Amino acid sequence: MTEILVLYYSQGGAVRDMAQSIARGVESVHGAKARIRTVPKISANCKATESEVPSTGAPYVELQDLEECAGLALGSPTRFGNMAAPMKYFLDGTTSLWLKGALIGKPAAVFTSSGSMHGGNETTLLTMMLPLMHHGMVILGLPYSEPALGNTTTGGTPYGASHIGGAMDDNPLSDDEKKLCIALGKRLAETALKLRA
Repeated sequence: MTEILVLYYSQGGAVRDMAQSIARGVESVHGAKARIRTVPKISANCKATESEVPSTGAPYVELQDLEECAGLALGSPTRFGNMAAPMKYFLDGTTSLWLKGALIGKPAAVFTSSGSMHGGNETTLLTMMLPLMHHGMVILGLPYSEPALGNTTTGGTPYGASHIGGAMDDNPLSDDEKKLCIALGKRLAETALKLRA
């Protein structure tokens, strides 16, 4: 099986729901399997620590997950037009993989959720691509051949899947947002299989 790492950080649950839809898309491709992982919260308080194993949900990511994957879907909520600090903190710790060139040539895609229609989804997607490009990954977006991309009145961009969660992060994923997450996962898995061949 070709494993695709679906790595996300989610505080209100929307990005987690997107990750699960992306994993469905990955697993709709024969020969592909999704490995879902998350990152722990971080704190400005130096004595605050997260438990080694999350009490619920996906396990925490390890560098080995990145090294072993054939492709990566990376997701984070939007924080002032950028990825959330826990995801950035994790990515800042991947220098050992960069030194080995462990991610060079692997396909990657990004996804995000914001509180409002103009909440910085596209800039978040773009800034999430930057460390992946430094790692030498092949960046994938969503082509306009996906009908939901042209029809959506909620989230969805050519840069990656997105969601408009509302100010309280209580809007469920729209049908178009789900379709685009699934399409992104499928495209990522298909590309990983082609690149491996």
